Amino acid sequence: MARRYQGSPCQVAPGPAPLEAGGYNGFSYADVSARVNISKASIHHHFPSKADLVRTVVELYRAEAREGLALLDRQLGDPLLALNAYVDYWSSCIAGGTSSFCICAMLAAEAPMIPDEIADEVRGHFEDLSGWLTITLEKGAAQGRLRLQGTPADEAKAFMASVHGAMLAARGFGDAATFAALARLSIARLVPAV
Repeated sequence: MARRYQGSPCQVAPGPAPLEAGGYNGFSYADVSARVNISKASIHHHFPSKADLVRTVVELYRAEAREGLALLDRQLGDPLLALNAYVDYWSSCIAGGTSSFCICAMLAAEAPMIPDEIADEVRGHFEDLSGWLTITLEKGAAQGRLRLQGTPADEAKAFMASVHGAMLAARGFGDAATFAALARLSIARLVPAV
């Protein structure tokens, strides 16, 4: 997320990655091989099992997300601007067709069917993101920039659920603009009336 926030594309290759497009059970090593133009044998050499591959992807995804969120804090310093930048990041990825869904949200939907070590990483991502959102919302409320109706932790989870739901709605409607519209409503609900 950090490199992406600074203006580079959401992904190197066009289109959603196999994991993002179909979840844990919706892709094979053949899909990955075709996407990155590496033999299946080479992939198996580095990642003997699908669980090894996906766990590594999620670990890297989490690290990049933490770095990106920290960058938002350093560069913007304003909680409302940070929330908008987070939504703008996803809006540009979805509108550009490069990344249409958070892979951890995709995997969370499959939690009962994925290996425990991957489910643990997915939970870790949700904790990382909700932690950042909680702190961001607390700061915004303290500065009078944001209005919370519940605890910062509950509001953070509600905001995260709204953003992930907006991703799902955009995918369901086949309309990237749906994400931006719904995510903006989530932010607008937090801004005090003037």
